[in-house]
Amino acid sequence: MSNPEGRSISDTEEETTSRQTPVLELRSLEKHFDTSTGIYDTLKRTLLGEGPSLVRAVDDVNLELEENQVQGVIGESGCGKTTLLRTIIGLYRPTDGGIFFRGQPISEFTDEDWKDFRRHVQIVFQDPFNSLDPKFSVRRAVSEPLEIHDIAYDDERIEEMLDTVGLTPPEKYLDRFPDQLSGGEKQRVSIARALVTEPDVILADEPASMLDVSTQAEILRLLNELTDDFGVSIIYISHDLSTVSYVCDKVNVMYLGRIIEQAPTKELIRNPKHPYTQALIQSIPIPDPHYERERTRLKGEPGDPINMPEGCRFKTRCPERMDVCDERPYDIDLEDRGDHTVACHLYYDHPTE
Repeated sequence: MSNPEGRSISDTEEETTSRQTPVLELRSLEKHFDTSTGIYDTLKRTLLGEGPSLVRAVDDVNLELEENQVQGVIGESGCGKTTLLRTIIGLYRPTDGGIFFRGQPISEFTDEDWKDFRRHVQIVFQDPFNSLDPKFSVRRAVSEPLEIHDIAYDDERIEEMLDTVGLTPPEKYLDRFPDQLSGGEKQRVSIARALVTEPDVILADEPASMLDVSTQAEILRLLNELTDDFGVSIIYISHDLSTVSYVCDKVNVMYLGRIIEQAPTKELIRNPKHPYTQALIQSIPIPDPHYERERTRLKGEPGDPINMPEGCRFKTRCPERMDVCDERPYDIDLEDRGDHTVACHLYYDHPTE
């Protein structure tokens, strides 16, 4: 990574910087998509003065990922989780806000910085059946990142990485192709490919959601060991709060592009504040057919990401809706601790007329 003067930051300087700043930080990050197409939309914008039809997929997201920390981002399908990861990795250009890697804004990156960033920030995609090139053997799939980043390697290093992710004996897998692997084995190869460059951050996009239950448990156990064995930080995306609670130190609850609650995992499970978070926790399956509990009062579907409701985005489904919900809620630090934040009108006083 280069500093403003253009010289490389030494490993010692990077370690000093990492103690002072988060390894990855998002500040008011936004990613909007313009859905306007064709002559009709152009005429409306030109003659009627209407603005573009925007999908606010990621809207004012703030997040600080510390060293050796795993943070989860949960929410229903379509809430913007995957768009968030793709914006962080650089597949989408942010509409507004900032992304900082070890304190340096990626908006100022040179081509060399981008290459270094992509070595240190790796992504594991959701679909193991399509994330591997069918023409690449396991050996080539895992070694390709090393070749791209000019990192010396031999078969011993590849075998060691395969052994780390549970593909044993590694010699058995080196010359296999994706169509000769199970879904769980493919995802392990994807994780090995992400780890082989010794990254600082892994972005995991629902890496276990397409696998059977027993294989899911193995992949989650593997991810859980990465912070201890490799010192890697992880942003883990999921719609399943039960898996997030197994892997993550902290959880961010996302709804229609906005983080509406953040808290350490145990605190969030024990004491959820936002009505949406409470509904998510109430919906976690309990493996006891005789267990009785109150059913969630959450009704309806997520709102339209284009015609976003004014004020609180959850108000059309919220059982606690008030008149003040027509105004945008602030992010409130509960009990002034700073480790549990919620965006909800229920948790702060409003001035009376």
